[in-house]
Amino acid sequence: MFAISLGDGAELRPLEPWQAEEFLAHMDRGREYIGRYVGLPDAAADLDSARSWLQSYADKAAADTGRLYGIWLDGLLVGGVLFRVFNASAGTCEAGCWLEPAAAGRGLVTRATRVIIDWAVRERGMHRVEWHVSSQNTPSINVAKRLGMSRDGVLREDFLYRGVRQDTEIWSVLAPEWRSLPAGGAGTS
Repeated sequence: MFAISLGDGAELRPLEPWQAEEFLAHMDRGREYIGRYVGLPDAAADLDSARSWLQSYADKAAADTGRLYGIWLDGLLVGGVLFRVFNASAGTCEAGCWLEPAAAGRGLVTRATRVIIDWAVRERGMHRVEWHVSSQNTPSINVAKRLGMSRDGVLREDFLYRGVRQDTEIWSVLAPEWRSLPAGGAGTS
């Protein structure tokens, strides 16, 4: 297994099915906070569903159609980043994230996402990296901005989440833009 230091006692590592108990404990700590804008806590409601969700990403990794990484802070799983969609032949992917409240405000998601985008662009040859986010999710929109992404537009009321229609903003960065940013991604963490 590998671990990439994110600084300040944080590491980025693969998040795999054998870690389902740790993942579920993390979801339980942040369930309400994480679930404000994303359905991950609903998909990992108990040990079996947590293991199944992690297995779905292990299967995506094996098929080269997605990736999943956890963020550990001082040895505790506190969040993660992923490629929800990864289409190597088309050169496009969609990155995403989540974080429990105790770890918010430290720049962990920005630093972790910078690592995976840099890998996707420089190692895998991705041309376009997208970021889909609820228009109400200001912290995630701010991550897209710090990563040097451009707002492509808004899909109005396209996503039904917990009975309420949400607007989804689409942000993206293209490979030539990414390569021109200082240290792979603009701004500070």
